[in-house]
Amino acid sequence: MARAAAGATGVSVALAAAGAGVLLGQAHQARRIIPQAEAPPPRGDGVYGPRFPGRPISMVILGDSSAAGYGVHRPRETPGALLATGVSRRLRRPVRLRRLAVVGATSAGLPYQVEAALEHRPDVAVIVVGGNDVTHASARAAAVRHLADAVRRLRAAGAEVVVGTCPDIGAIRPIKPPLRWLARHWSRQLAAAQTVAVVEAGGWTVSLGELLSARFVADPVRMFSADQFHPSAEGYARAAAGLLPTVMSALTAGAAGRGGAVPSGVEGVRSLPQAAKEAVKTAGTEIHAARVDGRDRGPAGRWAMLRRHPWFEGRLRPPAAVGVTAVVEGNDTGGGAPATPGEAPPLPAPADHPVPVSTDPDGDGGTHD
Repeated sequence: MARAAAGATGVSVALAAAGAGVLLGQAHQARRIIPQAEAPPPRGDGVYGPRFPGRPISMVILGDSSAAGYGVHRPRETPGALLATGVSRRLRRPVRLRRLAVVGATSAGLPYQVEAALEHRPDVAVIVVGGNDVTHASARAAAVRHLADAVRRLRAAGAEVVVGTCPDIGAIRPIKPPLRWLARHWSRQLAAAQTVAVVEAGGWTVSLGELLSARFVADPVRMFSADQFHPSAEGYARAAAGLLPTVMSALTAGAAGRGGAVPSGVEGVRSLPQAAKEAVKTAGTEIHAARVDGRDRGPAGRWAMLRRHPWFEGRLRPPAAVGVTAVVEGNDTGGGAPATPGEAPPLPAPADHPVPVSTDPDGDGGTHD
């Protein structure tokens, strides 16, 4: 019996080793297929909406190539330019954009980016990071710690922080099964951990999932750039469309001093760990802190609000029927009454027609309308 058990164990170890060899081989092949960056992405730094009155809102973009906009050729197609234009038009305020994201960066590079960002006294920081942590097999705990530290430093300086969590690396075409399945699992684990850490640190998260849509899988020719790894201009427009409502909510909350309370239906509230698990399954889900009956925490940890989650749309209870409030006020449209938590607010121009952003096609840091 012992001899048989030992034999079975030996077979299991051999199979596991063989499986690991297959995965390592696929990982090396995927890295060979995905080209190294040949040139930096275009810069869109400058002032957007210069004709609007008021002090320019300072916006910084941090993270990796997905935040920088690698894969597009015009400044107006980068995520920062799209977000700056959307904020400027909705708030009717000028926005000064600084892109500090670095192609190839992992979460370990965030401290240096934050140091540079603080020099610009940002009102809002948008961070998209995590993909390279998955492809480089970075330790998840360390990656999450670097991100949480970045959020805390930015919040301490008075900036609102919106984090687009780790995209689904399993959606990338050069990565084949079984590595694709593991990459998807690792991506979701990291995204859930990022969500918990960011909200605990005072930030907002948006679940990017498969970069906001199954269309990246269904229509990769249009959604991905020529390297099949980074988004195309249309792909970035869809990502920006998912991030913009939360950026608007965060900015409005900051202007209100985070002191207001918005009535909400109880269906949109979960413990933060549960909310994080649900968010990674549905791209575009926003998570931020909430209170239940005046309390920040319940038996399972901090309370959190899910917004724009399809399951919750149209299912909210009347505000008077529950004792749930959001920690902050949100106004996704930049004017009028705050959007009801759980509803899907209007997004910017559809992905098929990216928001026009720049009258400075050379990206020389001039002003932008």
